[in-house]
Amino acid sequence: MRGGKIIPAFCNIVGILILLSVIVTFIPVTVPRLMGYQIYNIVSGSMEPAIPVGSLVYAELVQPAEVQEGEIIVFYSGGSAVTHRVVQNRLVEGEFVTKGDANAQEDLNTIAYASLIGRVKYHIPFIGQLLVIYTNGVGKIYVICYAACGVMFNMLASRLRDRARERQRKAQDSLSS
Repeated sequence: MRGGKIIPAFCNIVGILILLSVIVTFIPVTVPRLMGYQIYNIVSGSMEPAIPVGSLVYAELVQPAEVQEGEIIVFYSGGSAVTHRVVQNRLVEGEFVTKGDANAQEDLNTIAYASLIGRVKYHIPFIGQLLVIYTNGVGKIYVICYAACGVMFNMLASRLRDRARERQRKAQDSLSS
């Protein structure tokens, strides 16, 4: 019975672990979106140490007038999403004065209310790299291939079990003849 049960069990475990790892890595990227959060990857160190490079940031929709000084917001600037702390919320002018925590001075340009994406509710260090993988074409292909490997390990386990049963059935048939 050389490995008749051990090898299929091992293949099943590996396949399940691969599939679970894909599912678990999708959770921080997909579930918050279903709850209405916008998700961004931090690519610069302007908010360190509060929000390190590679963090995944969850921004909730908020009315500009509700944003308080000291809160962290995400806004559009020059075609990119930027995450900085609010130094002033100028209600009359309809703009924010912002600053990155690691920057020595406030940002040169004020941020118009229309550029506000949302207020940062949560962030998870290092998980932002998943967003990079899941949003580019090559990364998507890698994830699909990785998940397919998990499925194939489970299929292999099933085939190995079927063959072992078939060998066992033939052995019993030959003994009873």
